[in-house]
Amino acid sequence: MAARNTARKRAFQILFEGDQRGVDVLTVLADWVRHSRADTRQPPVSEYTMELVEGYARQAARIDELIAQYSVGWTLDRMPVVDRNILRLGAYELIWVDGTPDAVVLDEMVQLAKEFSTDESPSFVNGLLGRLKELKPSLRREEA
Repeated sequence: MAARNTARKRAFQILFEGDQRGVDVLTVLADWVRHSRADTRQPPVSEYTMELVEGYARQAARIDELIAQYSVGWTLDRMPVVDRNILRLGAYELIWVDGTPDAVVLDEMVQLAKEFSTDESPSFVNGLLGRLKELKPSLRREEA
């Protein structure tokens, strides 16, 4: 599963870059793909990375709405950029991707928070995504 781990990390980096630059994530994804094809030193963008970024882009408004609704004490724009994008990726994979166990999604997102964010971020990410996991059945019914 190291390939999926790498795919998630790269998807997070694409979401983060889009957020930082104020550019649509699909544009950033296209840039990454183009760059990897033009420069053999760059690793290719995996299918799963593309699936995560494209899926997030389709659900972005709903994901931001859910994060804003269930993050206690934090508005979306006040959240650290790293945390916001880990949560976006995690919320997408947790709610809309059926092939990955929920516990794996939570663990992977907590690991990204440990690697890229503050000491408090892993527990924040775990708590918010844990809440979305509890609500997943009702959230999916709303989407149907």
